[in-house]
Amino acid sequence: MSHIRPLVPLLITAGILIGGNGLQGTFISLRASHEGFSTSLIGLVGAGYNIGFAVGCIYVTRVLRAIGHIRTFSAMAAIASASAIAMLLVIDPTFWFFMRLLAGLCFASLFATVESWLNASVTNANRARTLSLYRLVDLGSVTAAQYLIPGVGIGGFQLFAIISMALTLSLVPISLADRSAPVAPEAIRFDVKKLWNISPLATIGCIVVGLTNAAFRSLGPIYGEEIGLSVTEIASFMSAGIIGGVVLQYPLGLYSDKLDRRVIILVATLGATLAALFLAIFAGGDEWMNLAGIFVFGAFAMPLYSLCSAHANDHAGEGEHALVSAGMLFFWSIGAIIGPLFASVLLDIFGPDAMFIYMAVVMVMFMAYTVLRMGTRPGVPAEKRHGRFRNLLRTSAFFNKLAGAERNGKGSGGKRR
Repeated sequence: MSHIRPLVPLLITAGILIGGNGLQGTFISLRASHEGFSTSLIGLVGAGYNIGFAVGCIYVTRVLRAIGHIRTFSAMAAIASASAIAMLLVIDPTFWFFMRLLAGLCFASLFATVESWLNASVTNANRARTLSLYRLVDLGSVTAAQYLIPGVGIGGFQLFAIISMALTLSLVPISLADRSAPVAPEAIRFDVKKLWNISPLATIGCIVVGLTNAAFRSLGPIYGEEIGLSVTEIASFMSAGIIGGVVLQYPLGLYSDKLDRRVIILVATLGATLAALFLAIFAGGDEWMNLAGIFVFGAFAMPLYSLCSAHANDHAGEGEHALVSAGMLFFWSIGAIIGPLFASVLLDIFGPDAMFIYMAVVMVMFMAYTVLRMGTRPGVPAEKRHGRFRNLLRTSAFFNKLAGAERNGKGSGGKRR
C-alpha cells in the first residue's frame, strides 16, 4: 500500500470524474425526454458529446505540453462544470448539443490528464494493482451514480447542481496531492492510413463498438422509458449493461491470447447479436427479461474494444503501439458520433425495439467482415504476438499506455519536476 498511497488522490479524482460523467450521460437523455425533445434530437445531443471527445483526443497532448497537467485539469474541470449548469439555464436542443460537445472535449482532456499522470507515477511493481483499483473505481462510480437519478429525480435543478459540484470537487484531491507534476507527455500521432494497414479488422471493429455501445449509453434510458420502465428500473438497466461488461472481459481475453483472436471476436459479436435480438423480440416491457438481456449484451459487447485493440497490437511493429492506442480510440469516437444519431432516428420512427434490431444488424455485418478477413490474412501465432490481452477503458489513449507499458518492458516514466 505504500506504493499505492501517493496515487490515492488521483484515483479519488478519477472516481468523481467518471461518476459525474456516467451520471450526466444517463440523466441528460432522460431530462431531454422530460423537456419534450424528440428521440432524434436526443441522439443529436448524445452525438455532440462524442464529437467533442474525438476532437479532445487529438488536441489534448498539445494542451498538456503547453500548460502542464494541473492547469489543464483545472481549466477543463471549470469549463465542464459551467457547461452542466448552463444546460439548466437554457433548455434548447441546439444549445444542449454545443454544451455536450464542450463537455466531451473537456472530459477527453480530463481523463487524459489523470491517466497520463497515473502512467508517469506507477512502476511495474505496482502497475497491476493500480490498474485493478482504477477499473474498480470506474465500475463502482458509474454504477453508483446511476442510482442518484431515481433518488433525486429528473425534474428540477438538483442533478444539474450535483454534476457541477462533482466536477468542481474533482479539483480538490488533485490539488491537495503531491505538488510536483509529471513531465509533459510525448505527442500522440494520428495516421489513419497506417492504422488501417496495420489492421483493417480492428479499425472496423472499433467503429462498430462505437456504433453500438455508444447508442446504448446515449439512448438506453430512452429505450427503458419507452418500454415502460420506472426511473429506478432504468438506472438498474443501465447498470446491468455496465456490470455485464466486466464479467467476460478476462475469460474472453484469456482465450484470445491462446487462440486466433478473430475467433474470439466472432464469439463475442455473436453473443452480443443474440442478446440484442432477445431484447428486441422477446423482452418486451418485462423488467427482469430486460435486465438479463442487457447484462448478457454488455458481457459480450463491451469486451470487443479491448479484443480489437489487442488484435491491432498483434500486427503493430516496433514503435507503433502508441499509434494503435490513439487510433483505436479515435475510430471508436467516429462510430460513437454516428451511432446515437442513426439509432435515434430508427427509434423515433419504428419504436424502442428498433434500437436493438439496429445493433444486431451492425453486429451481423461485422461478423461477415471478420470471416472475410480470416480468409484473407493468416492469424498471428500466440508465440509471435507483441503482448497479451488488456482490459481497456475508452477514456483516453493514455490508459492504453498505462495498461500496455509493461508489455514493452518499460517502467513508469516517473520523471518529475
